[in-house]
Amino acid sequence: MNLVSGIDEPLVLGIETSCDETGVGIVRGTTLLADAVASSVDTHARFGGVVPEIASRAHLEAMVPTIQRALKDAGVAASDLDGIAVTAGPGLAGALLVGTTAAKAYAYALGKPLYGVNHLASHICVDQLEHGKLPEPTMALLVSGGHSSLLLAPDITSDVRPLGATIDDAAGEAFDKIARVLQLGFPGGPVIDRLAREGDPKAIHFPRGLTGSRDPAYDFSFSGLKTSVARWIEAKRNAGEEVPVRDVAASFQEAVVDVLTRKAVRACRDEGVDHLMIGGGVAANSRLRALAQERCDKAGITLRVPRPGLCTDNGAMVAALGAEMVARGRAASDWDLSADSSLPVTEPHVPGHVHDEGHEGHEGGHGHSHGHGHAHDHDHVHEISKDNLYS
Repeated sequence: MNLVSGIDEPLVLGIETSCDETGVGIVRGTTLLADAVASSVDTHARFGGVVPEIASRAHLEAMVPTIQRALKDAGVAASDLDGIAVTAGPGLAGALLVGTTAAKAYAYALGKPLYGVNHLASHICVDQLEHGKLPEPTMALLVSGGHSSLLLAPDITSDVRPLGATIDDAAGEAFDKIARVLQLGFPGGPVIDRLAREGDPKAIHFPRGLTGSRDPAYDFSFSGLKTSVARWIEAKRNAGEEVPVRDVAASFQEAVVDVLTRKAVRACRDEGVDHLMIGGGVAANSRLRALAQERCDKAGITLRVPRPGLCTDNGAMVAALGAEMVARGRAASDWDLSADSSLPVTEPHVPGHVHDEGHEGHEGGHGHSHGHGHAHDHDHVHEISKDNLYS
């Protein structure tokens, strides 16, 4: 472990480019050394949402400076690294491609192993940087602009099981859409959270999706809630009445976090898990944190939520999962690693392919078996890099 530096814990650099933030983190074991982020959110704000092509171009411009800043902040040289981890998916295809291409270039140039990891699994693993090793199994509620999921992770590096997910709008997406209806700008989550603190969460009763006795126990739906709130606002405006923005924000937010926390606690009870981890950008929401803590305390469940800066997309979470991959001896990825915009959470990382028998078992090298079960010969670039991985 950390064969380059001689220290027990692996030193890994992580690159995150799944959406609009270029994140580069450096982790030694479970200790965060650097977390550099270059965000293009202000550029997207004028369009009311993320524009994929703009995000990709922003990643191209920010990549090298952000990596250099992370190395400087961590006080390490690139040659000291034990591996390069990168988000392989899910996310925006073009944005992911920038990250995976950069990671492959750095890994090859430095002679380091490459680890393509899953964005969602990374959101779970980042909690290790704040609260220590994840319990096994871990129950995770991930809530962001693109995902609302309940996941059971017996092993964050190899075994992540989906229990439930959104069937339409994700929670973060609903926040952005309601903020747009209220003319609050983009992104919507932070401003709704702020205004809701001054409003009455009981002022308006908005629907709680998929909470009936015959509904799926762990799935989420926020489309109906979004429509209900939008129609309520429209009715007020059509009647010439002032919209009580703070009460709407508080009541809408309460409907979202009520469903999220209720289902998460139920999943913990049903699965016999006494820990709940909440991650993703919406995990920065103050009311979600408060209500989750209240309900977990009542149910005897230990709640783990990273600080807000680690909940949003960042390179630290990718580095954290990469370091765990190295520590557990998981197979590195091949040089033909590609971006997969729909990479399932059941694949925490993308290990190497099956290779010729004569090459199998090479210590630390790329090319261990994985679920796809196909094979190809080593090309010249791959062979050279394998020889240099730990030199």
